[in-house]
Amino acid sequence: MRTISQVAELTGISPRTLQYYDEIGLLKPSELTKSGYRLYDDEALQKLQQILFFKELGFKLKEIKEILQKPDFDRIKAFKKQKELLLLKRNRTDRLIQLLSRLEKGEQCMSFKEFDLSDYINALENFKNNSTDDVIKHWGSVENFDMFIQKIKDDEAEVAKLAIQQFGSVEKYTDAMKHNLEHFSEIMDTKLSEDVQKIGEQSDMLYAKLTADLSEDVSSPRIQAIVHELLQFVQKNSTSVSLSKPYINVLIDAYSSAYVKSLTDTKYGNGASDYIVGAFRYYSENNTPSNN
Repeated sequence: MRTISQVAELTGISPRTLQYYDEIGLLKPSELTKSGYRLYDDEALQKLQQILFFKELGFKLKEIKEILQKPDFDRIKAFKKQKELLLLKRNRTDRLIQLLSRLEKGEQCMSFKEFDLSDYINALENFKNNSTDDVIKHWGSVENFDMFIQKIKDDEAEVAKLAIQQFGSVEKYTDAMKHNLEHFSEIMDTKLSEDVQKIGEQSDMLYAKLTADLSEDVSSPRIQAIVHELLQFVQKNSTSVSLSKPYINVLIDAYSSAYVKSLTDTKYGNGASDYIVGAFRYYSENNTPSNN
């Protein structure tokens, strides 16, 4: 048995932190002395070690507690998974150091492949395994979700570039996406007004109509009529939108991004995003003034 001071000296964890872990039920002492002093046995120390590995990987204390309290929690299996994640983290850090070394020498290197999305991809895999009902409900099937993950893997460098542009860093992007996954049901189940729901349904219907036959030439009168209908619909439901080239270019850029492309192709079929881009681009070049 070790006292709280001895455990603190062994692990580098402060006595106050160990007391807090006790208070929240994360790590209880093995027993208390008659005087109320906490004592920890080897099993408690092994659990503390597990907690510290989870913390190193960015898990919140609440999440760690939930994991450790699961009836089917396998300590050895958890260690193997933690090792795998730490190796990914180390490899990513090594690549970033190599990139910095090149930049330090004055090399011009606009590479984003070093900013890998391993942490985010792992979060998506966990979401798939732990929230299968939500996956099927909103993606149609687990297979569709697997396709979504694969598209992110295939376009990882592009997604990382967009993540840095929009969030400042891959880490901030990953944290935001993790938060969305953790609260996915709450976000998706948020009650929208009937008008907003109706607009969303009509928009989905128009995009489904536009991508119903991806073999049809985007310049065909039928396809261009649908594009016009869709853009008129957007303009009607947004007072700040005009059908000028700049706005249509925003749509083109959005559907050209790897992240939106993966979502669109999952929803409307492989190649749907490129088809939408082609249809918008043809419309922009033949039906709108150069600037408005």
